[in-house]
Amino acid sequence: MPLSTRPTSGSRLGLLSTAACFVMAVAFAPQLHAQDNPVLAKVNGAEIRQSDVAAAEADIGPSLAQLDPATRQDNIVTFLIDLKLVSKAAEDKKLEDTPDFKQKLAFARSRLLMDALLNQQGKAAITDEAMKKVYDEAAKQISDEQEVHARHILVDTEDQAKEIEAELKKGADFAELAKKKSKDPGASDGGDLGFFTQDQMVPEFSAVAFKLKPGEISDPVKTQFGWHIIKVEEKRARQAPPLDQVKPQLEAFVVRKAQADYVAKLRQDAKIERLDTKNDAAAPDAKAATPPDTMKKK
Repeated sequence: MPLSTRPTSGSRLGLLSTAACFVMAVAFAPQLHAQDNPVLAKVNGAEIRQSDVAAAEADIGPSLAQLDPATRQDNIVTFLIDLKLVSKAAEDKKLEDTPDFKQKLAFARSRLLMDALLNQQGKAAITDEAMKKVYDEAAKQISDEQEVHARHILVDTEDQAKEIEAELKKGADFAELAKKKSKDPGASDGGDLGFFTQDQMVPEFSAVAFKLKPGEISDPVKTQFGWHIIKVEEKRARQAPPLDQVKPQLEAFVVRKAQADYVAKLRQDAKIERLDTKNDAAAPDAKAATPPDTMKKK
């Protein structure tokens, strides 16, 4: 992969930051035995090993995700060759001694140290007990909300809606009418919308649906999508999805909260002076994390 066409990221500080990321990744990477860490290439005698590829992949790998493993490995090795060549040329030009380089290197080092420590704090916080606590708190909030299971028939005009209303009053089957006359994508399912909460539908629709009792059918209802006839099938307290179904979201929430709490504690114990504001106030504390909205049952 030529240097001029290698994948880039807006978050990198150019080749400098990529090199710094590589160095830090190597520092935190598991140590491999020689037999598990073969030399893949040499650049003017300097070795590139499999462990170097693994470290670099953590940085540029996502941009190569669409490639097959062999091609991805080849691109990363080529990038590492370019990295050694260009970084050595930069050293020969004494670029590392310039104030701009030193400033960027110091920032990259601080950022990588911060990421490494916060990653450590986040991983340590992931326990079954912590995730169960978050799940129970979110599930309790969810159970206080009502859900409605409804069907609807959607048409373009009020006159069409009134005609359908008249057929239903004569005893026509709601689901069959929906299949024949509704323009909604769910018409083939008899207009079945499943369970939904009040904020998951447009206000005009929800206002009517949540007032109906199970088995009742509405008058024509106008929304931005057209005219609806709504039938409520049942109502219930909102159900939380199983814990295993939302485990990845729970883990992410626990990690974010642990990291935010850790930073907040450091702020609390530090003397912070903001000289860019009139009142010398420190930056606002991190906002308290809230339970993941992925607990919502679709």
